[in-house]
Amino acid sequence: MEFAVAHDHPALPGHFPGQPIVPGVVLLAHVLEAIAAAHGALPGALRLPQVKFVQPLLPGQRARVELDGAAPRWKFRVLREDAVLASGEVVAA
Repeated sequence: MEFAVAHDHPALPGHFPGQPIVPGVVLLAHVLEAIAAAHGALPGALRLPQVKFVQPLLPGQRARVELDGAAPRWKFRVLREDAVLASGEVVAA
Protein backbone atom coordinates (compact mmCIF):
# COMPACT_ATOMS: atom_id res chain seq x y z
CA MET A 1 0.00 0.00 0.00
CA GLU A 2 1.43 3.34 -1.04
CA PHE A 3 0.80 6.61 0.76
CA ALA A 4 2.02 10.16 1.28
CA VAL A 5 1.36 12.36 4.28
CA ALA A 6 0.11 15.81 3.29
CA HIS A 7 1.96 18.94 4.38
CA ASP A 8 -1.12 20.05 6.32
CA HIS A 9 -1.52 16.83 8.37
CA PRO A 10 -2.54 17.81 11.94
CA ALA A 11 0.34 15.86 13.54
CA LEU A 12 3.08 17.80 11.75
CA PRO A 13 3.13 21.25 13.43
CA GLY A 14 4.50 19.89 16.71
CA HIS A 15 6.83 17.34 15.12
CA PHE A 16 9.13 19.37 14.61
CA PRO A 17 8.48 23.12 14.18
CA GLY A 18 10.36 24.48 11.18
CA GLN A 19 11.48 21.04 9.97
CA PRO A 20 8.48 18.70 10.13
CA ILE A 21 8.88 14.94 9.90
CA VAL A 22 6.08 12.41 9.88
CA PRO A 23 5.61 11.01 13.41
CA GLY A 24 6.07 7.28 13.89
CA VAL A 25 2.49 6.90 15.07
CA VAL A 26 1.30 8.15 11.66
CA LEU A 27 3.47 5.53 9.93
CA LEU A 28 1.99 2.87 12.21
CA ALA A 29 -1.53 4.02 11.35
CA HIS A 30 -0.72 3.34 7.70
CA VAL A 31 0.60 -0.11 8.65
CA LEU A 32 -2.71 -0.91 10.35
CA GLU A 33 -4.63 0.38 7.32
CA ALA A 34 -2.56 -1.90 5.08
CA ILE A 35 -3.28 -4.92 7.30
CA ALA A 36 -7.01 -4.14 7.30
CA ALA A 37 -7.03 -3.66 3.52
CA ALA A 38 -5.19 -6.93 2.89
CA HIS A 39 -6.76 -9.14 5.54
CA GLY A 40 -10.12 -7.63 6.49
CA ALA A 41 -11.05 -6.04 9.78
CA LEU A 42 -8.40 -5.93 12.48
CA PRO A 43 -8.92 -7.85 15.69
CA GLY A 44 -9.73 -5.72 18.74
CA ALA A 45 -6.49 -5.64 20.70
CA LEU A 46 -3.08 -5.45 19.06
CA ARG A 47 0.50 -5.46 20.32
CA LEU A 48 3.62 -4.06 18.71
CA PRO A 49 6.34 -6.20 20.32
CA GLN A 50 9.03 -4.86 18.02
CA VAL A 51 9.21 -1.61 16.05
CA LYS A 52 12.29 0.15 14.69
CA PHE A 53 12.26 3.60 13.13
CA VAL A 54 15.39 3.90 11.00
CA GLN A 55 14.94 6.94 8.77
CA PRO A 56 12.49 9.85 8.72
CA LEU A 57 9.68 10.42 6.25
CA LEU A 58 9.11 14.02 5.21
CA PRO A 59 5.69 15.47 4.40
CA GLY A 60 4.76 14.86 0.75
CA GLN A 61 7.24 12.01 0.24
CA ARG A 62 5.82 8.75 -1.14
CA ALA A 63 6.21 5.62 0.96
CA ARG A 64 4.79 2.12 0.94
CA VAL A 65 3.92 -0.59 3.44
CA GLU A 66 5.01 -4.17 2.78
CA LEU A 67 3.45 -6.96 4.85
CA ASP A 68 4.43 -10.54 5.49
CA GLY A 69 2.33 -13.03 7.43
CA ALA A 70 -1.27 -13.46 8.41
CA ALA A 71 -3.39 -13.29 11.54
CA PRO A 72 -2.45 -13.28 14.31
CA ARG A 73 1.05 -11.96 13.43
CA TRP A 74 2.22 -9.65 10.67
CA LYS A 75 5.72 -8.42 9.96
CA PHE A 76 5.90 -5.05 8.23
CA ARG A 77 8.29 -2.68 6.55
CA VAL A 78 7.67 0.94 5.61
CA LEU A 79 9.85 1.97 2.68
CA ARG A 80 10.65 5.09 0.66
CA GLU A 81 11.82 3.64 -2.65
CA ASP A 82 14.35 1.01 -1.42
CA ALA A 83 15.17 2.72 1.89
CA VAL A 84 13.65 1.12 5.00
CA LEU A 85 12.03 3.76 7.19
CA ALA A 86 10.47 1.46 9.81
CA SER A 87 10.02 -2.24 10.45
CA GLY A 88 8.49 -4.46 13.07
CA GLU A 89 5.63 -6.73 14.03
CA VAL A 90 1.94 -6.37 14.78
CA VAL A 91 0.40 -9.17 16.85
CA ALA A 92 -3.22 -9.77 17.73
CA ALA A 93 -3.33 -9.88 21.53
